[in-house]
Amino acid sequence: MINTNVTLQQFNALNKNTLMEHLGIEYTEIGKDYIKGKMPVDHRTHQPMGLLHGGASVAFIESLGSAGSALCIDLSKTNIVGIEVNANHLKSVKTGYVYCTAKLIHEGKTTHLWEAKIVNESNELVCVGRLTVLVKHKNNI
Repeated sequence: MINTNVTLQQFNALNKNTLMEHLGIEYTEIGKDYIKGKMPVDHRTHQPMGLLHGGASVAFIESLGSAGSALCIDLSKTNIVGIEVNANHLKSVKTGYVYCTAKLIHEGKTTHLWEAKIVNESNELVCVGRLTVLVKHKNNI
């Protein structure tokens, strides 16, 4: 279960000087079994044809799922690492924002599984993916 005692302001501050800051990813809501965010579709996230880059969508999925897993564990004792991510790109986006909801569908002792859906500003499904996160004791990494 996600620790919801962390404020969005505190959590978004962790993105400073990271890929998430570069891509403009912002966490917008934290629930007991989900995390939501938004990402701009602009020069930072475009591919050469001016569309949302599939890799940016994958980075968005992994960023939200990993952030959610970090809120599920004791970071003084364990670390998390993404070990598998997949995505199906269903609709193109040229401008504006995309929004992602990552839902925790399995919280085991050593793995977490997240299902993520990315939608455009009209709430049309753009991408759907899954992320598997490995939870390891710090002395085993």
